[in-house]
Amino acid sequence: MVDQGDPEDRGAARRIPIQTESISLAAFLKWAQAVGTGGQAKALIQSGRVKVNGRVELRRGRTLVPGDRVEVGARVLEVVGA
Repeated sequence: MVDQGDPEDRGAARRIPIQTESISLAAFLKWAQAVGTGGQAKALIQSGRVKVNGRVELRRGRTLVPGDRVEVGARVLEVVGA
């Protein structure tokens, strides 16, 4: 299940701070609470419904760094350093 967030917040990126220099896409989706489990992250990514910096990303191990933007449906999440 993908949380679409508050409809009034759609379009604006939600800033998600990470404590490390980088994070995998699947771990980031869990950290940002876009999914509840790693299995949900894997299924969502493999379905082609996740974009990183505007491009569909099918690799759950894709490394994200601060400045990357992840789109899940209408929800936009921005990776930021802590």
